[in-house]
Amino acid sequence: MELQQMRYVVAVAESGGFTRAAERCHVVQSALSHQIARLEKELGARLFDRTSRSVRLTAAGEAFVPVARQALEAAERARAEVAAATGEVRGRLAVGAISTVAAVDLARELGDFRSRCPQVRISLQMEMSDPLLAKVRDGTLDVAFVGLAPGARTTGVREKELARGELVAVVPPGHPLAGREWTTLARLARETFVDFTAGSAARRQRDDAFRAAGLTSEVAFEVTTVEFLAKLVRAGLGVGMVPEAIASDLPGLHLVRARPAPERTERVVWSGLGPSPAAVAFLAGLGVAAE
Repeated sequence: MELQQMRYVVAVAESGGFTRAAERCHVVQSALSHQIARLEKELGARLFDRTSRSVRLTAAGEAFVPVARQALEAAERARAEVAAATGEVRGRLAVGAISTVAAVDLARELGDFRSRCPQVRISLQMEMSDPLLAKVRDGTLDVAFVGLAPGARTTGVREKELARGELVAVVPPGHPLAGREWTTLARLARETFVDFTAGSAARRQRDDAFRAAGLTSEVAFEVTTVEFLAKLVRAGLGVGMVPEAIASDLPGLHLVRARPAPERTERVVWSGLGPSPAAVAFLAGLGVAAE
C-alpha cells in the first residue's frame, strides 16, 4: 500500500469521478485507475462501485477513505516537522473564521504569513463557531477564529482570548429606534429579529442575554453570515444584533446600544494535540505562543 494510491482514492472520493480525480492529481486516468485496482487487489475488496454514470464508495471504501486521509495528513505533518527542524516552515495552514471576526485583520494576517512562509499552502473556510471548533478538534482545521459568550468553555482545543465586546442592535433608516443612541432589551424584545441559526454560538450570545433579563424574542429570519443579516435588516424585515466592532462596517444601518448589553469574546483556537509548524508560525505572528 502506497501513499500515492491513497491520494488517488481520496481524490476520486472527493471529486466524484476518475476523470476529475486524474485531472486533479495531474496523471492520466489509466494510470490512476491501474493504481486503485492494484490497491483493491491488495486489500481484497472493491473501494468503488462504478457505473457509466457514477462512481460511489462501497462500504469498504467508506471505511478506507477517512483512514487514508489521516495517513496522508500524518505523512504531510512528518515532512513539515522535518523541514521545521532545518529552519524551513512548510506544509499546510487550514484556517477557519466566523464572518464577524473583528479582533484581527484576517486578510492582512494571512498575507503577511504568506510573505513570511511562502512554502506553506494556505486555505480559509468561513463558518459558524461550533462547526469551526469541531473541525479544529478533528484536525480538518489548524487554527480558527470564533466568537463565544464570555463564560463559554471549549474542549479538545487550546485557545487565547483576543477581544471582548458587546453586541449592539442594527436597524434600518426610518425605524423608530434609528435616531436613538441606546435602548433597553425590553424595548428590543418587541421587535422581529433577523438572527443567526438556532443553537449556534452566535445566536446563544443574544439568547442568553434576553433569557437572563426574563425576556423572549421572535426570530423570523435565520442566517449564517452577517452580510445577509444586514441585507435583511436593510430591507426592513427585522432588526439584528451584531458585534459593536463590525456594526460600523455595515452601511445603511443605524447602530443602537442596548442595556443590559449582550457580551461576547473573540478567541483564536488551535489543536489541543499539538499545532503543526505552520500553525505555530502563524500564531506567533499574532503574538500567541502555541507551544
